[in-house]
Amino acid sequence: MSTRRVAMREGSRWRSDAASARSYPAPRRKTMRRRFVAGLAAAGILAAAAVLVYPMLHHAVKEITLPLRHEDIIRQQAASKHLDPALIAAVIYAESKFDARDSATGAKGLMQIQPATARFIAGRSGGTQFQVADLADPQVNIAYGSYYLRYLLARYDGNATLAVAAYNGGETNVDKWIGDAGRGRGGFRAQDIRFMETRAYVERVLNARRDYRANYGRELGL
Repeated sequence: MSTRRVAMREGSRWRSDAASARSYPAPRRKTMRRRFVAGLAAAGILAAAAVLVYPMLHHAVKEITLPLRHEDIIRQQAASKHLDPALIAAVIYAESKFDARDSATGAKGLMQIQPATARFIAGRSGGTQFQVADLADPQVNIAYGSYYLRYLLARYDGNATLAVAAYNGGETNVDKWIGDAGRGRGGFRAQDIRFMETRAYVERVLNARRDYRANYGRELGL
């Protein structure tokens, strides 16, 4: 056999082996394709789960960081007393974070109303049957707290900073701070509040009012 024929056969065999080598990875490519498709399906499932879980997670986070309860009572009292419902919610948040309890100083319920303040409100509002124990009822507590907020806003010409400061620090102190500031009610600033606790309280309430308006507009009827 000639050298040329041997070379041709060898070349033919090499080409055949090369073709086999190229066709061999096909099963592997199919496996990779199946894995890719499975990966896409898993990603789709995860995305769908995230869409379903996110609202629940978001709600759970809000319940911890910015809780809201008794929104029906808040809406009712806001409408009845011409108040911003977000302000009522913010005061409840600052006072008790919607966890009704008695304080170490004797303040009661959701809006942490002192018995003496409650009796003052009952006398002004005609609550002749009022008893201090009634403040454990959310309806009564929010009604009395809202009444007091409306009273303070009227007393301080609608100035929310002064009204909220008086809710925490008392009217006598607020009147003194206004006099010391020397700018009248209209020029009074949060920085003029002498009690650090009350100043921080006012800031907390006003920030919370903004957050309640932003996050619970529908629930509060805004």
